[in-house]
Amino acid sequence: MAKVTSKFQVTVPRALARRYGIQPGDEIRLEEAGETIRMVPAGAGNSSEALDREARLRLFDAATDRQRARQPVHVFYEGGSGPGEHVRGWTRDELYERGSPDTD
Repeated sequence: MAKVTSKFQVTVPRALARRYGIQPGDEIRLEEAGETIRMVPAGAGNSSEALDREARLRLFDAATDRQRARQPVHVFYEGGSGPGEHVRGWTRDELYERGSPDTD
């Protein structure tokens, strides 16, 4: 975690500087991002203001596709009572019948 000095300076952690190619003397742009502050290397050009609406939508769609690819695939009962009923090896009715004297 970085600390702010008495001169309001912040040291960029070495691992992040290497990952994003930040060198001593480079300029960093600070942008408001809701409740957070985004640090962007000045030459990166990743500012959301610089992107038009279509480009932002393409980036959003690509991120959505990546998220869907990471999510596990759920298998549903055929003829189940509705969406979201996952294969668990038992049904809700069996759960209510379990432990009753009739099923022992």
